[in-house]
Amino acid sequence: MRAKGPGPGPDGQLDRGDLPALQSSIATWKAGWNVKIALRLRQVAAHVTGHHGIARMKLTFLGTRGYIDAATDRHCRHTATLVEYRGRRVMIDCGADWRDRFQEHHPQAIVLTHAHPDHAWGLKSGTARPVYASAQTWEAIADYPLEDRHLVEPGRPEEIRGITFTLFPVEHSTRCPAGGYRIEAGRVTIFYVPDVVYIHDRQSALSGCKLYVGDGATVERSLVRKPGDRLIGHTPVRTQLTWCQKEGVPRAIFTHLGSEIVKGGDETAMARIGPLAEERGVDVRLAFDGMVQVLR
Repeated sequence: MRAKGPGPGPDGQLDRGDLPALQSSIATWKAGWNVKIALRLRQVAAHVTGHHGIARMKLTFLGTRGYIDAATDRHCRHTATLVEYRGRRVMIDCGADWRDRFQEHHPQAIVLTHAHPDHAWGLKSGTARPVYASAQTWEAIADYPLEDRHLVEPGRPEEIRGITFTLFPVEHSTRCPAGGYRIEAGRVTIFYVPDVVYIHDRQSALSGCKLYVGDGATVERSLVRKPGDRLIGHTPVRTQLTWCQKEGVPRAIFTHLGSEIVKGGDETAMARIGPLAEERGVDVRLAFDGMVQVLR
């Protein structure tokens, strides 16, 4: 004969004596689900903030190739980087390779360093997403069908989806004046400048940065020219590592890689860059398409 537990009797009705046991069963079931939900929320929080509760900045190097013909599996698309913090996603630059493709990474906003084809032409078809750029860049892409335009002024911090971007003008091009961004989120500060000859107010730009993301067009050979009164082109990795040494930036990653590195291969390039970085006390890496860095 089966022992009677809580539940309806033969007539389908509950006895009063069953109620406490039934309520206890329901409470136990709810407690179990609450634990499962709490564990899942902790997993999500850990993904966003890390195991110690400190919010993380995540960088995904979507593309790492400069404005060159050479391309490999590691360096296939024009330089673009996704910055993530607390679930917010901001894309830096959107070159021609990204036209009608950048949407696959679901950026909530796009920030431009300048208007050269490998940094801005991916927006020629337009987007409803907010786009942030300097006055010179907006002038160069005035005819793009962009619905939500935001002006970024040099030296003025701009909060974009919970991440702070401060524009620092740099020398690179006279036709398409460029800038680098000091990027701050939580306890992390980095500086991002994929095309550069030199940085105006470099000390303010790099002070307190954990990471410098710079121009990998050339390792030691200067690509700086002076066709008029202004310098244009690309300063070597070697010089940028010296900037990091002088300003106390411990790590550097180089993107926007030129033919020298893309054709020669990362291993060959690092054989030359490694000793330069070691001499200056800087930890260095070359970015590749899809590379992820998490900073705390």
